[in-house]
Amino acid sequence: MSGLKAGAPTPQAITVHEASRVLEVGFSDGATFRIPFELMRVYSPSAEVQGHGPGQEVLQTGKRGVALVNLEPVGNYAVKPTFSDGHDSGIFTWDYLYELGLKQDALWTQYTERLAAAGVDRDAPMVPKGGAGGHACGGH
Repeated sequence: MSGLKAGAPTPQAITVHEASRVLEVGFSDGATFRIPFELMRVYSPSAEVQGHGPGQEVLQTGKRGVALVNLEPVGNYAVKPTFSDGHDSGIFTWDYLYELGLKQDALWTQYTERLAAAGVDRDAPMVPKGGAGGHACGGH
């Protein structure tokens, strides 16, 4: 997840829609995406969600009602959201936000398939992996 790929579209407008729980991002190529907070949260690029390599992803549940409580710029290449469940370690580059917007239908399908395969409901409460601590790599 790099900052900006050469020639990649950059955000021209970012609007947090609290009531509908979506982040609207308008890009320099004319594309505008309305990315649900829940999708952002379950696909956060953080190690807490993605793990440290393929197959280490942590399935997120109970995020349907998650809100965005803060959106902090990171240089001129990304934003760092803070979600209402306390998660704040994901840095969303412009490239990643564009990808989330562009592929959100496929990502929703993938997410629901992962839930079904795990035999859990989208609204089930999160169960920390390995007990109360959750992510335990010590590097975050």
